[in-house]
Amino acid sequence: MRRLSTILLVCISLCPRAIFAKDNEKEQDRVETAGTVLKEIVNIPDNIPKDLMDRAECVIVMPQVLKFAFGVGGSYGRGVMTCRSGEHFTGPWGSPALFALEGGNIGFQLGGEATDFVLLVMNPKGAKSLMGSKVKLGADASAAAGPKGRSAEGATDVVMKAEILSYSRARGLFAGISLEGSTLRSDNRANEKLYGRKLSAKQILQQGEAATPSCAHMLIAVLDKYSPRNLSDPKSLQ
Repeated sequence: MRRLSTILLVCISLCPRAIFAKDNEKEQDRVETAGTVLKEIVNIPDNIPKDLMDRAECVIVMPQVLKFAFGVGGSYGRGVMTCRSGEHFTGPWGSPALFALEGGNIGFQLGGEATDFVLLVMNPKGAKSLMGSKVKLGADASAAAGPKGRSAEGATDVVMKAEILSYSRARGLFAGISLEGSTLRSDNRANEKLYGRKLSAKQILQQGEAATPSCAHMLIAVLDKYSPRNLSDPKSLQ
C-alpha cells in the first residue's frame, strides 16, 4: 500500500510537467522550423548579403506563412525574433522571442503559396521599438525590400537607411519584398508557453532573463556561423 501511494504521488507531481510539455509543443515547433528555414536561406547562392547580416542587430524569421492566414478575423503569421545580446547588441546571439506578423498587403503578395519571411533589424532604434510595442512597418519603423547577392554594394540609399529589411521565399524563389503596412508585435502568450513564465520581449531579447531553449539551437548555430560578430559602426550602437 505504501509503495502504491508513493507511485501515485510521483505521478501526480509529474502531471503538471507533462501538461506543460504538451502545451508548449506548438511554440517549440515554431522555433525549430524557423531555424530550418534560416539554414536553408543562408545556403542559397544569391542570398542575404553577408555585410548586411553583419550589421543587423536582430533577425526575424516567419516560416510558412499562408495567404489565407490574413484578412477577416485578424489572423496572422507567426515566427521568432532573436537579437545579439547586451545593451548595445554587441554580444552573441541570444534567446528567441516569438512574434506575430499581421495584416497589411501581405495577402496580395503571397499568391496562395506558403511563404517564408526573413527580416533584418538594422539599428538599435528599430530593435527597441519592436521590444516595446506593436510596430507598423513604414510608419513606426522605416522598411524596405532587402537587396540580394554576395554584398549590398549598389543598394539604394533608401535601403541602406531602412530600419528593417525584408525578404521572402516562395515557390523556390528568394527575393526582397516590401512589407510596408504590416505590423509586428510580440506574441506574449506564446512566449509564456515557451518559457513557462511571463516575460516581455525585452527581457528575453536584450536583458538575458531566459535561457536559450533546446529548440532554438539550430537557429542560434546558423547565426553564430554566418554572422558571429556585429560589424555595425560602433557609434550607431551607442
